[in-house]
Amino acid sequence: MTREALFAYIDSTYNVQPEYPWATLPEAAVFRHGDNQKWFALVMGIPRKYAYGEPGPEVAAVNLKCDPILQQMMQGEPGILPAYHMNKTHWVTALLDGSADGERIIFLLHESFELTKAKRKK
Repeated sequence: MTREALFAYIDSTYNVQPEYPWATLPEAAVFRHGDNQKWFALVMGIPRKYAYGEPGPEVAAVNLKCDPILQQMMQGEPGILPAYHMNKTHWVTALLDGSADGERIIFLLHESFELTKAKRKK
């Protein structure tokens, strides 16, 4: 899955547009719920060294909130890493360079959306 495909999927599924909150990181995009303003996806470039252990250009990636048990199960899957620059217990990073399975990214995106949506009061 590419960055562009992910943006299109989020728009068509959740009707959410990207926000670009950092002037110093113009490519970093946040997707958040309209009601509680919680992020469910952070798309950015990460150091190639973090992704692959080698020097080179940044790699497009998305950070997604994840249940800790699911996060542990994802370790070792191609293109799925401990979260970059986020809590590694509750977030994962999925690479958007084709190394992570697109269906797995969509599954994790849905999980993240559900985990971050506003809770209903009883």
